[in-house]
Amino acid sequence: MKSTGVRIHGKEDLRLESFELPEIKDDEILATVVADTMCMSSWKLAKEGEEHKKTPDNLDAYPALIGHEFCGKILKVGKKWSNKFSEGEDFVVQPNLARKDTPFVPGYSYPYVGGNATYIIIPNDVMELGCLIPFHGKAYYEGALCEPLSCVIAAFNSQFHLIPHTYDHEMGVKKGGNILILGGTGPMGLLAIDYAIHSDKKPKNLVVTDLNQDKLERAKELYPSDEVSMNFVNVKNLSLEEQKQSLLDITDGEGFDDIFCMISVSPIVTMAGELLRVDGCLNQFAGPINKDFSATLNFYDVHYNFTHVAGTSGGNAENEAQAAQLIADQKVNVAKVITHVLGLDATPETVLSQPEIGGGKKLTYIGKKFDRIELARLDQTTELGKIIGAHNGLWSPEAEKWVLDNMDPID
Repeated sequence: MKSTGVRIHGKEDLRLESFELPEIKDDEILATVVADTMCMSSWKLAKEGEEHKKTPDNLDAYPALIGHEFCGKILKVGKKWSNKFSEGEDFVVQPNLARKDTPFVPGYSYPYVGGNATYIIIPNDVMELGCLIPFHGKAYYEGALCEPLSCVIAAFNSQFHLIPHTYDHEMGVKKGGNILILGGTGPMGLLAIDYAIHSDKKPKNLVVTDLNQDKLERAKELYPSDEVSMNFVNVKNLSLEEQKQSLLDITDGEGFDDIFCMISVSPIVTMAGELLRVDGCLNQFAGPINKDFSATLNFYDVHYNFTHVAGTSGGNAENEAQAAQLIADQKVNVAKVITHVLGLDATPETVLSQPEIGGGKKLTYIGKKFDRIELARLDQTTELGKIIGAHNGLWSPEAEKWVLDNMDPID
């Protein structure tokens, strides 16, 4: 069978090309991908090529399919898995296989499995580790965003706080506490806001910072809450000391129980540590590109005030299943983070240009061919524009159906 996909051959060398898939083995599954969303991790992958931790050393000879946030339909099931999965079943994949023997994962390392391909072969490892998960949402774009949401769930679950009068810990953010999301108007920050205000452990106060007032206003509009006190703070013209004081003032000087740093900037991370209250937990959510990235931490506070640090890199299978259920139950509206939609042919350039493009998630419809569309600039008189307008500028199952029904197929 012929598949068309985007493969990485080396640093900044992404190619849209067709290739032959072998027949699946008894322990493999053949599937088609309908939707994939982009992550800055894919940009880092493209920039680093063979130097990336998760790629093989010989990409020039054995290119790997990219795309790790995807949703599709199962076409054929190998004998080993026929009692667990069925043809025609919709699925998502948790690419973080978390194996000890190799860092290789779908979307970074394999020739035949990745989100940016029309047809893929899902290897046995994915099923063995419980990382192929049925999806029952309303649309494929929702499934594609299960992986990013799983990263947020993993980060919230990795937070920990002392159980009073013990040195034992309760996992998760502090219920009824103060949460700070630094640099929180990007797509992952927005998902974190959504999850925080709809989770079982809601904070009392949620504070979000950014440098862009328009993005802050948009976040405020998208995520109202009657149960959580919401604060959106523009820190563009504030010194670090002014930022620190203004954020402390919001909490009446208490500081924060849980801080999520969505940016990798040393002085900001240092400031975050200074904003922790007793038993506060700082989560370095953003993955630094620089392997020597570091910041100052006050160890007096670590010893006497029990402040501490956590970090996660991706979610796991359980987090992916949680995300899939939350989305299917419509408790989290992941459409709010989508700002651009495109066909597979526009993927290589879009991956490489993500920092310049800005905005939120870029959603690719894998079997389609069309230029990148920015939803905020879409002509409201077009059929697709009218659909978007009817949903307050957001992507929707109706918009997805229009694209699948009307856009040209990829060659």
